[in-house]
Amino acid sequence: MIRLDLRVELAYDIQDPNGADFVFNIHAAHTAHQSVADESLVLDQPVTPDVGTDAATGTRFMRLHADPGPLRLSYTATVDLNHHRTEPDVLAEVPVRCLPLEVLPYVYPSRYCQSDRLLKLAFNEFGSLWPGYSRVLAIQHWVQKHVTFASNTSNSSTSAVDTLIEQVGVCRDFTHLMIALCRALNIPARIGTGTDYGADPALGPPDFHAYVEVYLGDRWYLFDASGTGIPMGFMRFGTGRDAADVAFATIFGNVTAGPPGIHVRAVEGPGLEAPHHCREALSTASAAGSTASGYASFNPGAAAATAHANPVWQFPD
Repeated sequence: MIRLDLRVELAYDIQDPNGADFVFNIHAAHTAHQSVADESLVLDQPVTPDVGTDAATGTRFMRLHADPGPLRLSYTATVDLNHHRTEPDVLAEVPVRCLPLEVLPYVYPSRYCQSDRLLKLAFNEFGSLWPGYSRVLAIQHWVQKHVTFASNTSNSSTSAVDTLIEQVGVCRDFTHLMIALCRALNIPARIGTGTDYGADPALGPPDFHAYVEVYLGDRWYLFDASGTGIPMGFMRFGTGRDAADVAFATIFGNVTAGPPGIHVRAVEGPGLEAPHHCREALSTASAAGSTASGYASFNPGAAAATAHANPVWQFPD
């Protein structure tokens, strides 16, 4: 079992005289293979947040309304990971006609993953490969070969096609391109968010991280599209079609954001192992068909919404 201690610190300056609304996705998810031993949330404004859970994925969202001035948020948790592990050679792709209904949305193009524009490229590069884990791994290696990781090289409008053209990006850009290429081959793929455990300090301070989950056999398996971290150390915050579904913060109002502070430590002790690279395919999601779809409602008592301009998304870098 992997045990991780997590601390997330976020800072904002709210200039809007009416305050601002926020939707956060920074809580560790509860899944069949990830549990939260304990957690704590501290806000420096006297607000009561509302928390809701996506019943299909375990993604947890927190909504709050903050007054003008500074807002500081600190979330800590101890997270246990008991990965489902499988020999990759036995994992086959699933024909569309056999996919569970809840998996089908992850075959279609989405805002940042325009798989319909990459059909010819995907089939030229990967169409002749054996359909299974090894083909997905070949797509990951192709993306890493053709895209260079560099901070501050993309923005909230950058899509998979943009990354293919520019050949540079951050973790979410690698993720979007890999997802789009998988979907172009009718392989269901989605984005997962967590932290960049194991990333080289030369790439920058610890940060939120985007990775890929691909549906093979009967469940979702982890792939690190950028190759910058250690997948065994990726705790799950959220999953979705692309980054638009899993921004760690969505901000409605005139707000200035400071850089996030991310701190993750592997806990040592009897029965615990440190995250490491391994040959086995890893999954922290249960088999498809075991959960219901749809969003759980936010708790009652939410602050009244205020009229603001279009929201601002904060995505993993």
